[in-house]
Amino acid sequence: MSDVSVLSNPLGEFLRSRRAALRPQDVGLRGYGRRRVPGLRREELAMLAGVSATYYARLEQGLSVNASEAVLASIATALELGPDERAHLDQLARPAARVRRREPVRHDQARAGMLRLIGTLGQTPAVILGRRSEVLGWNVLGHRLVAGHLDAAAPLSPRERPNLTRMLFLDEHTRELYPHWPVEARRAVASLRVLAGRDPEDQELTALVGELTVKSPEFARRWAGHPVDRCVSGTKLFRHPEVGELELAFEVLAPADDSGHRLLMYTATSEAAAATLTLLGR
Repeated sequence: MSDVSVLSNPLGEFLRSRRAALRPQDVGLRGYGRRRVPGLRREELAMLAGVSATYYARLEQGLSVNASEAVLASIATALELGPDERAHLDQLARPAARVRRREPVRHDQARAGMLRLIGTLGQTPAVILGRRSEVLGWNVLGHRLVAGHLDAAAPLSPRERPNLTRMLFLDEHTRELYPHWPVEARRAVASLRVLAGRDPEDQELTALVGELTVKSPEFARRWAGHPVDRCVSGTKLFRHPEVGELELAFEVLAPADDSGHRLLMYTATSEAAAATLTLLGR
């Protein structure tokens, strides 16, 4: 059965996933009897957070909105959430604080200045991403690194525009590019969860999640786990069909506007990787 309603109650899904990940002994409780489902019971989590079991149940069921900062902080502490997960919880639990989109969604475009900027980064692979990880532009080295099998002009056409998350799960060439594919898959899903939390009414994002859920059982399984991570820096190992293996560091930067665009840049972590990038750029 396809799960195309993945964004219908993201708050409840997130809370249940984190509650299921904690065992009573992890938080200083004694577990009594057999449990039908893994993790803490609602009443146990509510007790740890200092809220009533009824209130917590309504929150998890999506029946209570605009929870106070103090309550959310207590629940986040009880669930042992990290910084990105706490921010995600706040976005999901307080929808009134979000800005609603009133205008129809229009196809996005990278700013001309951003395209000129990445064009000057001759030895640095760079990709401009839109709100849903779609590619709005790339420089020559960025294109050759992440999608050399695609037309370099594809980002210019909304209908042909590549999407890095879709490619990771549905494109065999992209899958083969990453020797540590499970790591990249988790990063992609965790980042997409952050984007979904920021704008749950994004119809194009909902359609993307629905498509991937139907076409990729691996994506569906990882999405159901509700990982949350902004994934703004780290390292990636590539097995490139032209130049072989290389490890690169990546940084994701956001321009100081409300476009939601992100600039993904890669840099060499060693002299060997730098030489390989030079070879790829020839």
